[in-house]
Amino acid sequence: MLGMQGTVATFDAATRSGLLLLDDGTELAFPARAFDASGLRLLRLGQRVRVETDAGGDVVRVTLPTMS
Repeated sequence: MLGMQGTVATFDAATRSGLLLLDDGTELAFPARAFDASGLRLLRLGQRVRVETDAGGDVVRVTLPTMS
C-alpha cells in the first residue's frame, strides 16, 4: 500500500465519504469503506489526514497522521 497525506476538503457524515486535497494539489475522493476502515467517527474540514491506497490508486483507509 502507498501512503500520502492531505487535507479534508469535504466530508459528508451521512454517506461517510469525502474529498481530500493532497499535498501535491491533487484531489482524491474517498469512499465510505475507506473511512470505516479508519476507526474514526468524524472528520473536520481542513483536518490533516493520512491516506493509504492500493496498487490501483483506490483509497483503502483514511487515518490521522502520526508524528515521528
